[in-house]
Amino acid sequence: MTDYLADVKKYDAAADEAIVGKIVKHLGIALRNRDSSLVSASDPEELARVKTSWCGKKLGVTDDSADKAVAAVAKIMAADRSKSRVTFYYLVAKELGKLQSL
Repeated sequence: MTDYLADVKKYDAAADEAIVGKIVKHLGIALRNRDSSLVSASDPEELARVKTSWCGKKLGVTDDSADKAVAAVAKIMAADRSKSRVTFYYLVAKELGKLQSL
């Protein structure tokens, strides 16, 4: 858990540990596999999956703002070759103003 929080804090120094914990719990078993614990921002199918599963199903956002948030986070994390799914999801939720609804 502390590794996830430390990674999120690279992008948001004021990250809420409880919210990061909720994202970790939501992702559950997916975090056990290295491949599924990372987001490939260069793969359009992966980004579409983030939009559908995270933005749509969990956050309730399905309009253009979801696309913009995913693209913005991909740009923010561009320098990071291994984009943590927890961090990516946290930043997308923050971009959409949905952190407190988690």
